[in-house]
Amino acid sequence: MTATFLVDWLNLLFRWAHLIVGVGWIGTSFYFIALDLSLKKRANMKPGVMGTAWEVHGGGFYHVEKYSVAPKELPDDLIWYKWEAYLTWVTGFALLVLQYYFNASAYLIDPQVLKLMPSEAIFISVASLFGGWVIYDQICKSPIGRNLPLLAVVLFALIIGAAYGFSHVFSGRGALIHVGALVGTIMAFNVFRVIIPNQRKIADALLAGREPDPKLGQIGKQRSMHNNYLTLPVLLMMVSNHYPLLTGHSHSWLLVALILVIGGMVRHFLNRHDAHDNFGNYWWALPSAAVGLMAALIITAPQKIEGVARISDMDALEITQKHCATCHAAVPTANGFDEAPKDIRLETLAELKRYSDQVYAQAVQSDAMPLGNMSNMSEQERQELGAWLAGH
Repeated sequence: MTATFLVDWLNLLFRWAHLIVGVGWIGTSFYFIALDLSLKKRANMKPGVMGTAWEVHGGGFYHVEKYSVAPKELPDDLIWYKWEAYLTWVTGFALLVLQYYFNASAYLIDPQVLKLMPSEAIFISVASLFGGWVIYDQICKSPIGRNLPLLAVVLFALIIGAAYGFSHVFSGRGALIHVGALVGTIMAFNVFRVIIPNQRKIADALLAGREPDPKLGQIGKQRSMHNNYLTLPVLLMMVSNHYPLLTGHSHSWLLVALILVIGGMVRHFLNRHDAHDNFGNYWWALPSAAVGLMAALIITAPQKIEGVARISDMDALEITQKHCATCHAAVPTANGFDEAPKDIRLETLAELKRYSDQVYAQAVQSDAMPLGNMSNMSEQERQELGAWLAGH
């Protein structure tokens, strides 16, 4: 068995695990936010209960109560929802290591963006993820954190600033996946460093017969809402490496801004609907998301290639063999490839014509291919190849 074979299996298993625990985390996040928003004050509630909800599922009925701080006594079998968040981050970071750190020259570094050694790129990656969390956490703890509209604007600017910085350091793929990884780190560390510790402090105070600090619950709820609104954007950025129209865009940071707006507005609409709010108070959220989507479509629309001389079939094949066929071949010569990715081979004119749309999207409209531009494909070659493909 080759090293590539083993890495592929590790990649597959960690990706599978990442999806499983991620679905569990997102599901509990969506459920508890919806539950929290659906709570109502009713007659004859127990002392300390702020609201209750009646639910039906699986052929049964549930009556849920939420205490403003906590009841005076807690059961021994109290359920904690934390491992879904922890394991989502652990498996996600493992994927980052397998896909981007072990193949930094191909996936993380683009010499035309910034010439880096793999060790330098990996250091910047790790430092930015943990540094981003520290900055976010300090902003939330500062006076800005007590002004929700201002906090939303500052955190939006923080993520866009990170996206802009990543786009000037890493490859297109590496930049967007790091925006997703940064947001995912913020979300997971909210659980690990704030939400669960605060809940433990409340539980410990009750067990010791002390009155818990209500601010602990308020802070935990604020961070939980941050996670809820960031979920939809982070999901799209985590799969962005499959879409060169995102990763190959020259202003990917602007697309990140639109993704945040679109995802945030959709999440806000669903949250207010779950809260049974008056439709007149939140109707604008979906139209706002639609405007953001239209802007993204316009920005990413394919551009026509004009003013480029038509090259011959042999010239087009020469460009492809130089920059594409080292990986996309029956027997790849590029390191780390035992077979052609997605079984796409580009060694003949017939194969180049067959996959012309994919080549155009990956190597002309974006610089997603060649990976890391290790063969130094020039912009002129991309334009010439694009003009040839457009004529076929």
